[in-house]
Amino acid sequence: MRHGKKVNHLGRTSPHRKALLSNMATSLILHKRINTTLAKAKELRKYVEPLITRSKEVAGQTEEQAMHHRRVAFSYLQDKFAVTELFKTVGPKIGTREGGYTRILRTGMRHGDAAEMCLIELVDFNENMLKDTAKEQKAAAKKTRRGRKKATEAAKTEE
Repeated sequence: MRHGKKVNHLGRTSPHRKALLSNMATSLILHKRINTTLAKAKELRKYVEPLITRSKEVAGQTEEQAMHHRRVAFSYLQDKFAVTELFKTVGPKIGTREGGYTRILRTGMRHGDAAEMCLIELVDFNENMLKDTAKEQKAAAKKTRRGRKKATEAAKTEE
């Protein structure tokens, strides 16, 4: 039984699993979204969100402390371009967010083995969804039913 065991081993040995998560985290940071299975995405979320938190904490720290955070991130990612992207663009953009830096969107089942597939993405980097929510907020702010009711009632009373 799996009492108290919180890590999904994903059917791999420990070094293989670490390499898989490192590569997936690097791809997520560089491309901002990746397509994968649901089980891998859930494990990737646990792997990458602490790294994003580290990149957010760098602001306002000394150079030695910032370098420590970069070295820890490099030990997880093993890719200097991904570390640079993480600390230059991802960290400052999500600086105000308290947590929940990733979003998992289920996309259906894979044809070959019926594995549940999903899209995992960084939340603040989905420009299309950000535009849609901004449009919805503007539309909701502009809609006032009172103004229309008053105008129609005034027109009825004048007739």
